[in-house]
Amino acid sequence: MLFGSISYLNLLPFQVFLKRYISNSAAKMTFHNKRAVPSAINKAFKRKSIHAAFISSVESRHCKCTDLGIVAHKKVYSVLLLKGKNQTDPASATSNQLAHVLNLQGQVLIGDAALKHYLDGGEGIDLAESWYDKTGLPFVFARLCYNKHGDSVQKLARTFARKKTKIPQYILKREAQKRGITSKELAWYLEHIYYEMDWKAKQSLKLFLKR
Repeated sequence: MLFGSISYLNLLPFQVFLKRYISNSAAKMTFHNKRAVPSAINKAFKRKSIHAAFISSVESRHCKCTDLGIVAHKKVYSVLLLKGKNQTDPASATSNQLAHVLNLQGQVLIGDAALKHYLDGGEGIDLAESWYDKTGLPFVFARLCYNKHGDSVQKLARTFARKKTKIPQYILKREAQKRGITSKELAWYLEHIYYEMDWKAKQSLKLFLKR
């Protein structure tokens, strides 16, 4: 199975889980993990060069998906709209569309760069918070979908949902240093990311895709 993984901190718990899951799996030699930004993962998934991935919500409409996603209740801190002329983030798909749906003008900035901007005191509109203010719902940025090996992916998703993944301090420290933040800031950020899609998240996704 070729698994695509978004190369942002918001998926760090799942990446840690996946590494452990693969190492403990009888089929570990058949798992291969590819990391890239959301827009690149979307393209790879569409041409089936990867078999499962967290793909952008806006691209998931007609896909086979699990009940795992990247979900934010109110603020997400890593999807921002900065002042200035309209400019999409080439790494994004869903967030660019979210700004359009919200009728907001400015420069979209996502991922670790957006989180660093916020932590450094930079200003910007949190797009997940803006969505919540308008709808009262969480926002789903991505979904774990598949085009092959459906039973295996669904089993993996259920296992992740059942277990709380503890991230070792050395990994927190290493990943934080790569982005120029502290391990405490990283741990704090991850407290605002959710992965199980409850009925509110599903309702929110349906509304966003409709709009």
